[in-house]
Amino acid sequence: MSLMLPGLSVPDSKLAAEITELVRDTECPLLFHHSCRVYHFGALAGQHRGLRCDPELLYAGAMFHDMGLTRKHSSADERFEVDGANAARDFLQSRHISASDIDLVWTAIALHTTPGIPQHMHPVIALVTAGVEMDVLGLTYNDYSDEERETIVRAHPRTAHFKEDIIQAFYDGIKHKPDTTFGNVKADVLADKDPHFHRGNFCSVIRASAWPS
Repeated sequence: MSLMLPGLSVPDSKLAAEITELVRDTECPLLFHHSCRVYHFGALAGQHRGLRCDPELLYAGAMFHDMGLTRKHSSADERFEVDGANAARDFLQSRHISASDIDLVWTAIALHTTPGIPQHMHPVIALVTAGVEMDVLGLTYNDYSDEERETIVRAHPRTAHFKEDIIQAFYDGIKHKPDTTFGNVKADVLADKDPHFHRGNFCSVIRASAWPS
């Protein structure tokens, strides 16, 4: 789909169409439209920063990045980012995509909630995170023009209470495996939603280790 701004077209390919169909059928509308916005904001970030990458790989990373929050793809003991990365890997392998390209998409999804690292990596990895950080956190809000933001949101609307809705979606997707939030930002989500949650403590783990000193 073209959003009538340069660079805001979903790749016109069989692979992209299959990704769209699968994600639309698997995710709720909240996550589907969020994922679409992540792609478009990530693609625009690439233009702003002079970063080039294969748009199909960026699209795969953006569209699968929250698949680990869905019941179908949620494991019992992996971080939801890894679940999403594994779902993307399995899908791309079934389409005979090269191992190196699959590794890029896998890493982009696995690292999309790990601040400070993706921007130093391959553009596919950097731009998936850039799209997420824009749509969820608004970290680069002012880097986009009013026309760019409005065009994307008009095509893929945010819910009336998107901020709280996305926090709830994170919580619903990870509440059954709180141990996977140790050392990452999802611990903040559990702490916000569950008064009985006790986050892991890095220093306590060190002190409780089997080493004598």
